[in-house]
Amino acid sequence: MRSTQTLIPAALLLLAGLAPAQETFPHFQGAQLVVPQARVWPARRSSPAVVIESIGARISIREQAASTTLDIRLRNLGQRQTEAVLLLPVPDGAAVSAFRFEGTGREPSARVLPRDEARRTYDEIVRRLRDPALLEFAGYQLIQSSVFPVPAGGTQRLQLTYDHLCPADGNRVDYVLPRTESLRAEVPWRVEVDIRSELPISMVYSPSHDLVAERKGAHHRRLVLRQGAHRAPGPLRITYLRERADLSAALFAYPDPQIGGGYFLMMVGLPLDPEARQRRIPREVTVVLDRSGSMAGEKMDQARAAGLQVIEGLEEGEAFNVIDYSSQVASFARRPVRKDRDSTKAARRYLASLQPIGGTNLHDALLEALRQEPTPGTLPIVLFLTDGLPTVGDTSEVSIRSLVEHANPHRRRVFTFGVGSDVNAPLLDRVADASRATSTYVLPNEDVEVKVGEVFQRLAGPVLADLELEVFDKRGIPTTQALRELMPAQLPDLFEGEGLVLLGQYRGEQRLEFRLKGNSRGEPRSFRFDFDMARASTRNSFVPRLWATRKIAYLVDQIRQAGAANGHDPFAGSNPLRDPRYRELATEILRLSTRFGILSEYTAFLATEGTDLEAWDELLVTTGANLTEQAVRHRSGKSAVSQGRNLNERKQRGFLDPSNGFWDAEGKRIEIANVQQVGDRAFFRRGDLWVDSRSALAGPSAVDRTVTFGSPEHSALVKRLTAEGRQGQLALPGRILLRERGENVLIQND
Repeated sequence: MRSTQTLIPAALLLLAGLAPAQETFPHFQGAQLVVPQARVWPARRSSPAVVIESIGARISIREQAASTTLDIRLRNLGQRQTEAVLLLPVPDGAAVSAFRFEGTGREPSARVLPRDEARRTYDEIVRRLRDPALLEFAGYQLIQSSVFPVPAGGTQRLQLTYDHLCPADGNRVDYVLPRTESLRAEVPWRVEVDIRSELPISMVYSPSHDLVAERKGAHHRRLVLRQGAHRAPGPLRITYLRERADLSAALFAYPDPQIGGGYFLMMVGLPLDPEARQRRIPREVTVVLDRSGSMAGEKMDQARAAGLQVIEGLEEGEAFNVIDYSSQVASFARRPVRKDRDSTKAARRYLASLQPIGGTNLHDALLEALRQEPTPGTLPIVLFLTDGLPTVGDTSEVSIRSLVEHANPHRRRVFTFGVGSDVNAPLLDRVADASRATSTYVLPNEDVEVKVGEVFQRLAGPVLADLELEVFDKRGIPTTQALRELMPAQLPDLFEGEGLVLLGQYRGEQRLEFRLKGNSRGEPRSFRFDFDMARASTRNSFVPRLWATRKIAYLVDQIRQAGAANGHDPFAGSNPLRDPRYRELATEILRLSTRFGILSEYTAFLATEGTDLEAWDELLVTTGANLTEQAVRHRSGKSAVSQGRNLNERKQRGFLDPSNGFWDAEGKRIEIANVQQVGDRAFFRRGDLWVDSRSALAGPSAVDRTVTFGSPEHSALVKRLTAEGRQGQLALPGRILLRERGENVLIQND
């Protein structure tokens, strides 16, 4: 591989901005255009096809200085050598530090085109190719390379590094890697991120992609894309918080005049100083094991191993107990005992003695776990495992659920585990939600011990419990009117190494002060931070979409739980839409799903091309029928477990999912390609027409005016949307019906 180290001085960038547009791209006519964030554009229709096989991104962030290296592998599917040019959208202020490719050729070079020249280059390419796809990058600077060869039937490897300064807001640092939002872009990306900071790092978060973070020390984090996220589209966004003396917090706000304010996303990170470790709350863990006859065999072996793993994972001095149940309930001790060598040995013998037999007395097992006398100074946690429906004792779903809601005097957190498909999924979800915990499903091909271990590992080092959020106006007076629709409404406990992502709506544009209260080792603690809501930006379009995802899940779960009333479906034999409460929930689910393009197993029909988005009454009937049949009536079995998994993912959603993925009734992963989320809009495909959901929600979608691709009016529209960070809406293939400034505008793309 040949290389060159080229640093672009500011003076040269200024001169480059004065170059005539026609000189910007001298080899355009005969070269393929490689845009790794999107695809390859052939210069002529007869040109051999060059495709992008894979892309690796190595990102190094030191304080605010970011260095991004892209390793790009191309393949020439044709029978003759092809020349290509690299075009790379980059953030403002980027400078090339290295560019190289394999094979012989002229000395490789790459230069940064300033924003204005980049815009002219985009316009020229879009004009010649008659393809609007590049328009979504019109707001970025552009790196353009020299011509390089791609051998016939062979591969070419490119490697380019650029550096830029990440914007910072207080203790928050933001990084963005521009990439296409198109669901059609299926090139796999490998992403590795290395973050180092002189100040300790309290939290790392990505609202765009599912990343796995590894703590290498207080000042160092490494991140990679989680398995299955390598083809997820959209710009890669990463934010990290530098630690303060207490909690670190940051806020993203998106303005929306329709709700009288907008949407916000708040990040809260815990400090990692030595004193924080000393403030960790000791745990009291009660493991509740199902030993009914259906647990016989491998499941029972795994359950015993899971219980032992939890006990051995506790620190000396923390407390534990084991409660086991079938038709009757038994326990290792009358109340939790402190962990030491002797109690651990005794627990090991007790677990080994458990034998599966009898039915499932779920009610009494939960009651015994909740009523135990607590261990002073600890955070009481229950790990509750079952593989079946309640068959002995009080089997009413309402009665069992009410134990946690009304008979949990010591406020124990009940983490539930449903093993297999024969479990009441809505019940397990509600028991967990009502106690500030989570539910987990162990599928038939999964290991009980592994799933329990994954949850228990997250529960290491509780630092703050019983969290509450208070808000004060600019005069310092407490107010209950500044925020609404918080998701989650009940804040979870914070454990060491975790952060809190809170979403909601705000009113007005004033500066607000927040106070987060909790307790640590029985002592109250509070933290204050303030944010100016007037700094909201439409570029934070991921915020309302994440909020809507959680809100829809919450509404669906309210409908699911209604199905447990009186132990049966309260709407059986009648039209559920006649109940005004049910109709209101279903209407809001449909409205949010349509506006934000967030679909689920209940609203996936909206993506069907024959569905009329303006036939609101018909859409509502279909939504209600789907919710009644699935969410209300499917309480156990594969479908119920899949719905439980989907809702758990959405209730905790912290990153975008443009493909609207969900598990179907058979446990298969479904993704939707006919809905495209672009910025703050959702578009539904109808043949060659993309319909803006806001156009459909505004009423009959008659076209108020038509804008032709490449016309002066089209250029003006591109310029205006680019200024708002919404230019990607014009990059969709085919015609576009866009709701813009109160009009339905038809974009005629050739």
